[in-house]
Amino acid sequence: MDLIDQSARDGIVVKGWTFDENYGRDGHFLAGLDERRLAFVGEVPPKFHVWTRKPKVQQKPARNTVGRQMNYPRLGTRDRVGKKVRNLGTYSPCFRNQTPQRYRVRDSQKGPEIWDVQWHTCYRKTHDGELVSKTCTLIVAKNLRTGEVKYFISNRVPGRDGWTVRELLRIAFGRWKVEACFREAKEELGWDHFECRGWDCVHRHMIVTIVSQLFCARVRHRLCRTEVVTDAERLTLEQVRRAADVVIRCIGLPKRLRDEQYEAERLRISYHQRRNAEASRSHRKKRIADYHDLGFDPDKIKSVEPKFP
Repeated sequence: MDLIDQSARDGIVVKGWTFDENYGRDGHFLAGLDERRLAFVGEVPPKFHVWTRKPKVQQKPARNTVGRQMNYPRLGTRDRVGKKVRNLGTYSPCFRNQTPQRYRVRDSQKGPEIWDVQWHTCYRKTHDGELVSKTCTLIVAKNLRTGEVKYFISNRVPGRDGWTVRELLRIAFGRWKVEACFREAKEELGWDHFECRGWDCVHRHMIVTIVSQLFCARVRHRLCRTEVVTDAERLTLEQVRRAADVVIRCIGLPKRLRDEQYEAERLRISYHQRRNAEASRSHRKKRIADYHDLGFDPDKIKSVEPKFP
């Protein structure tokens, strides 16, 4: 929450926060976002508890069977514990009687990702005096190709304040870009190749890694002719990093040797660009064929990503 507050003080405007289920299971973290009136669409574990109808909070004092004063406000006995989202998505009439909507959540280098989506309003338990949150949205998404099921919780409801299901899904499935940055930093730039225990040491290493990643990303953006991998001209951050290594390694060499090293690296990059393009075309062809075998055309599925002219 301190990092989120610092981002707000720095003037960063966020439409909606997203996070994995390790944060989604933390009720205090969700309450902190609600307290700051920040929108979020985060993944929650299958054992996360919610109510599909708002439970009644008892306010009148009373005594239990042994005559002891019970704390108030409190939830009734039947509503003390909500239902697991996994069970709601499988057995609840709210979802069983609902026709799933298909969305094309993103297009990877291996082809489109299509998910069946269902949603319903819900309420979650809070750790303040209210005990029950305001109206939330439970989203159950199933990958048509792999059968993977994800559960998302949001403090925004489609149809209210201009929010739509498409916008909630765009935020929910937008985390893969962050994960891709982490993977590049760890695998290509040495984020996980360090031995230190002090917090300051970790921060210094992280800052150097992020600055290196920013440099490679800007060079890639300036030199990359297209972002379509099948054009065989798309540069990757790994290729930019290797090219930078060659430039540094050739400092001080005679011009003839330096040019030979540059040409060898250029040919290597061109080879991998062609190989990546062929692999992407093959993966996309197979995935689209799989979708056709399931009985639908992926090009006719509505996409959560905005369409740019």
